[in-house]
Amino acid sequence: MALTPPAFPPVSRRSFVRSLGAGLGSVGLLGMLAEDPALAAAASAVPPSAGGAPSPRPSSAAGTAPTPHFPPRATHNIVLFLPGGPSQIDTFDPKPTLAQHAGQRPAAVDLRTERTTGGLMPSPFAFKRHGASGLEVSELLPKLAELADDLCVVRSMYTFNPTHTPARSLFHSGNIAATRPSMGSWISYGLGSANQDLPGFVVLTPGGGGGPGLRSGFLPARHQGTAFDDNVVEPDRMIRYLTNPSLDRPTQRRQLDLVRDMNRDHQSAVGGDDFLEGRIQAMETAYRMQFEATDAFDVRSEPAAVREEYGSTHFAQGCLLARRLVERGVRTVHVYYGPGQPWDDHSRINKNLKARCPDMDKASAALIRDLKRRGLLDTTAVVWGGEFGRTPVSESGDGRDHNPYGFTMFMAGGGFKGGTCHGATDEFGFKAVEDRVSIHDLHATLLHAMGVDHEKLTYRYAGRDFRLTDVHGQVVRNLLA
Repeated sequence: MALTPPAFPPVSRRSFVRSLGAGLGSVGLLGMLAEDPALAAAASAVPPSAGGAPSPRPSSAAGTAPTPHFPPRATHNIVLFLPGGPSQIDTFDPKPTLAQHAGQRPAAVDLRTERTTGGLMPSPFAFKRHGASGLEVSELLPKLAELADDLCVVRSMYTFNPTHTPARSLFHSGNIAATRPSMGSWISYGLGSANQDLPGFVVLTPGGGGGPGLRSGFLPARHQGTAFDDNVVEPDRMIRYLTNPSLDRPTQRRQLDLVRDMNRDHQSAVGGDDFLEGRIQAMETAYRMQFEATDAFDVRSEPAAVREEYGSTHFAQGCLLARRLVERGVRTVHVYYGPGQPWDDHSRINKNLKARCPDMDKASAALIRDLKRRGLLDTTAVVWGGEFGRTPVSESGDGRDHNPYGFTMFMAGGGFKGGTCHGATDEFGFKAVEDRVSIHDLHATLLHAMGVDHEKLTYRYAGRDFRLTDVHGQVVRNLLA
């Protein structure tokens, strides 16, 4: 290509790439990856699975989007993640037996916990039946209770580790290793993005973190999640270097074309490089995103009544932004409630829940209601929950310890059966005993709702085929409409 010396003086490839600091330069470019037909061909090539069978990625012409294994009910996914582990005893799983045995410690609750625990502690919060389904919901969640007939509540969830970090990794990736691909990355890998100008997988959290919840692991780098700070509402504060103050759009385009051609020359000389391919696509997406994101990430453009419906907390802004993003084609969005693990109530749990539940309840319900109002709920699978639940026995007198044995999550929309209460814990709410659902079963069922067979969504790495559910997981068909 012809170059103009004054505009682009001779520089080395390394120094040129290093100079590309403006225009979304530090937003985490490897996460900002879309399905650009011109660029995706090389990066979307995946090694064959065991036995020489083709991978689930399409083997059709370069640039075509991945196709589901069967017609999906959900085309998008929103995860409302409550770090720390919300108490099922106080929200969705009423246990009146606790009051009869308060302070006692029968053999049925003599299970190993992370910390020293005491006797049974009943919930002080009243439960009532709501909707045509008669779903029982705590007084802590009046807004979600109004949507009882839209909720698919699973009271029999269980996981395999009682400690936050490995349990959180299990929730997000199906494995305790923090280096495995997250479910958002697997969904992006299996289904691609519906909008070339925005990331396919977005994580919203105060401060813009995300940890293992956004990692692509051994999957191609373009499927990594992109984290944004939902504690601010101004797009240019949420996304550093959103615009390039030094170069206009045509000049940026010429600059990217130059870097792309230099990278292609480098690839021709040394062979394929998935990481470099990811960087090429990242720069392309970042270039396009600076024009799309100014609108997509600006919740201030919503009517005042809609913003009031959600609330003004960071979680409320994250929920509203999640709706705006799936509306624009982002495949999967994870919204975290707070930094750290605010739902980790080892003490003062009743006081903490009274303070924390109102804004969570308001924003979660507003999201479901808003999606339904806009005709998006039928094609958007909303998942609500934490890495585990809380014990029915007390800790520190007025708290509850971690409980991986039995806890509650709910789904809404996207092919899940509303007004459903699936499974049960024991009479004290400690252990799932009826129609148990593991975290792998949840992943398998979510993928199924999105048209993906969890046993066929594989990626060959280190000599074997990996999948989100590994060698586990069954689709829980009773959860699906």
